[in-house]
Amino acid sequence: MIETLSGIISGLVSGMGMGGGTILITILVCFLNIDQKIAQATNLIFFIPTSIVATIVNIKNKEIKWKIAMPIAILGSIGAILGAYVATIIDVGILRKLFAIFLILIAIFEAYSWYKKYIKKT
Repeated sequence: MIETLSGIISGLVSGMGMGGGTILITILVCFLNIDQKIAQATNLIFFIPTSIVATIVNIKNKEIKWKIAMPIAILGSIGAILGAYVATIIDVGILRKLFAIFLILIAIFEAYSWYKKYIKKT
C-alpha cells in the first residue's frame, strides 16, 4: 500500500516540477528500509516516465524555453553520468548524509523564500 501512495504522491509532485524523487527516495529509505543506493537508482527509473509525461504536457502548453532548456539538459546529462559514477564508489553512509544535507539546504532555502515573501515584505 505504501508503494502505491508513494508512487502517486511522487508522481503528483514530479508533474508539478518540484522534484518528486526527493519524496520517493525519502519514503523508500525511511519507511521501506531500502538501501540508499537502490532507492536512488529506483528513483532514476521512476523519473523516466514521469518526466516524459510532464515534458509532453509542458510542450503542449508551450511552457518550455528551448534556448534555456537544451544547454541545461545537455550539461545535466553530463552531470548525471558523473553523479552516477560517484554514487557507485562512495560509501552508502556518506551518500545518506549528503542527501540529508541536500534536503536541509532545500528546506532552509524554502523557509527563507517564504519569510521574504510573507513576513519581511520589503
